[in-house]
Amino acid sequence: MAAPCFTTIILFFLLIAFCNINQTLARRKNPNSSSSLPLLGLTHSSSSLPMPKASRYSTKRPLQAFDMMEPLREVRDGYLISLNIGTPSQVIQVFMDTGSDLTWVPCGNLSFDCIDCDDFRNNKLTMAAFSPSYSSSVIRDSCGSPLCINIHNSDDYFDPCTEAGCSLNTILKSTCPRPCPSFAYTYGEGGVATGILTRDTIRVHGINSSEVRDIPKFCFGCVGSTYREPIGIAGFGKGALSLPSQLGFLQKGFSHCFLAFKYANNPNISSPLVLGDVAISSEENLHFTPMLKSPMFPSYYYIGLEAVTIGNSSATTVPLNLKEFDSEGNGGMLIDSGTTYTHLPDPFYSQFLLILGSMITYPRATDVETRTGFDLCYKVPCPNNTFGNYVFPPITFHFLNNVSLALPQETYFYAMSAPSNSTGVKCLLFQSMDDGDYGPAGVFGSFQQQNMEVVYDMEKERIGFLPMDCASAAASQGLRKN
Repeated sequence: MAAPCFTTIILFFLLIAFCNINQTLARRKNPNSSSSLPLLGLTHSSSSLPMPKASRYSTKRPLQAFDMMEPLREVRDGYLISLNIGTPSQVIQVFMDTGSDLTWVPCGNLSFDCIDCDDFRNNKLTMAAFSPSYSSSVIRDSCGSPLCINIHNSDDYFDPCTEAGCSLNTILKSTCPRPCPSFAYTYGEGGVATGILTRDTIRVHGINSSEVRDIPKFCFGCVGSTYREPIGIAGFGKGALSLPSQLGFLQKGFSHCFLAFKYANNPNISSPLVLGDVAISSEENLHFTPMLKSPMFPSYYYIGLEAVTIGNSSATTVPLNLKEFDSEGNGGMLIDSGTTYTHLPDPFYSQFLLILGSMITYPRATDVETRTGFDLCYKVPCPNNTFGNYVFPPITFHFLNNVSLALPQETYFYAMSAPSNSTGVKCLLFQSMDDGDYGPAGVFGSFQQQNMEVVYDMEKERIGFLPMDCASAAASQGLRKN
C-alpha cells in the first residue's frame, strides 16, 4: 500500500505546481500561415492573475508619473515600443500588448532561445536582447515582493519565499534575502516565456521629446527561453505587473493611434502612444463606451458589442454574451492590441459571413482561402496591376452607450499579395472564436483599430474611439520624417 500512497502524494504536488503556472486565455492565429503572407495573427495573450492578499512586504513606489509619449514602430504582426532599460540604457524593442500584464525582454544575445520560432526567423526580423551584466543598476526581485507574489499567482505570500528555500523563521520576520523564484508565463496557442523577475532603471520620454525621466527599480521579466514568443512584450493590462500600472498611469489612462498597415517596417514614421492626463484630456468628437469588469479576467479590457450593421441592411443583433458576462465571468468583447484581427463567435460569425458575402459580386478566391485560412477572399480587377478603391459593404460596430464605429474599409478587406495579370486578391480579416463558452465571446483586434484614436480612460472606466488619419497625427507630434 505504500507505493500507491507515495504516487498519490507525487501527483498531488504535480497538480499544485501545474495550477501555480499562470493560466491563459487562448488566442487564435492563422491556421495555415506562411512567411509569404503580409499578415499573421499574433498569439499574444496573457495570464489573468488574481490579486494577491495584502502583503506585509513593502516596496518603494516609482517616482510620480508624468505625461509620456512613446513612438510605436509597426511591423508585420504588431506594434513595437522601445524600452530603455539599465544603466547605461539598453534599447530593447518589444510588442505593446493591452492583453497582458508582464513586461519582459529577451536576456542574453547568445543565450536567449526561442523554440518553434522558425516563421519569425524566416522573416529576418532581428531584435536586441538585454544584457544584465552591462547594467550597474540591475537587481533581482526578492521572493517577498508583491510583484513576485503576483507573478507566481499565489494565494499566500509565504509561497514564493518557501519555494525559494527560505526558513520559516526568516519568512515570519520578513528577513529572507532569497531572490524571487523563476517563473513560467504562458500565452495563447501554448506560447510560454520563462525567466526571472528583475528590477532596473527604465527611461521614459515626456510629451516634449527632450524631456526624459529615469524610473528606478522597474520590474520586468528577464527571459532566457520561450516557446513561440520570439519578441519581448510590454504588458499594458490592468494588473500590478503592467507597465502603466508600475508607472502610475492606471489612475489616468493612455491612448494610441495605430498606423495603417501600409506603413509596416517604415522607419520614417511611428504610431503615437500617449500616457497620462494629456491622453484623456480631449473628449471632443470622441465616443466612449464603458469598460466591462470581468470577474474572471480582471486585468483585461472588455467592451460590450450590441449589434453589427453590414452594408445598407438593418443592424444585426449579436448574441447576448458579446455585451455581458455570464455567472462564471465568460463573455464580453476583449479589446486587444496583441491579437491582430477581430474574432466573432459562432453561429453569429457564420451569419455575418453569409450576409456580407451575399452583398459582394466579385468572384471568390477559394484557393487563397484554403491557403491562408481566411474565410472570404475575392478576386478584384487591377488595371495596370494596381489596386484601386474598390467598394466593399461598409461594416459598423455598435457598442454599449450608443457608440457606432464605422470600420475603415482597409481594416477589414486587405490585399494578400501584389496583383498580377491585372487581378488581385483581397480577404476579410475576421475570424471565428473557437474556444466555446470559455473566456471572452469576441476579440476586437489591432488590425481593425488602425486609423483611429483609441483612448483608455481609466479614471472614468471607459474606452473612446475616434476615426483619424494616424499618419497625420504622427506628423503633428513629430513622429514622421520628411
